[in-house]
Amino acid sequence: MNVLWDSDQPLPANELRDRLLDPAAAASSRKPLATTTVLTVLSRLENKGFVTRDRDTRPHLYRAVGSRTDHTAELMHQVLATAADRQATLARFIGTVSPEEAETMRQLLGEPSRAE
Repeated sequence: MNVLWDSDQPLPANELRDRLLDPAAAASSRKPLATTTVLTVLSRLENKGFVTRDRDTRPHLYRAVGSRTDHTAELMHQVLATAADRQATLARFIGTVSPEEAETMRQLLGEPSRAE
């Protein structure tokens, strides 16, 4: 997903595979990553709604459905949904953030800055 999130354009499976290859691993005697493996993972990601495929092109082009930020926020919502006491969980989380992060949260919530 990181390769797709970092790309400005959709990618074919072969290019995605090439971007996944570590140059040190490519120089070693390890077996290279197979395109079929990449296609299998892309298919699974497509089924889960993380990736979309342009079937009008050959080879097919793959792109991330959402951004890395969207995915992270969704994960945070999923974890919070498992909490027995959401308020206590949020309080615990907020108690662990840096002063800069707390200031960012205040700004995002439309609260006055503590510096004001």
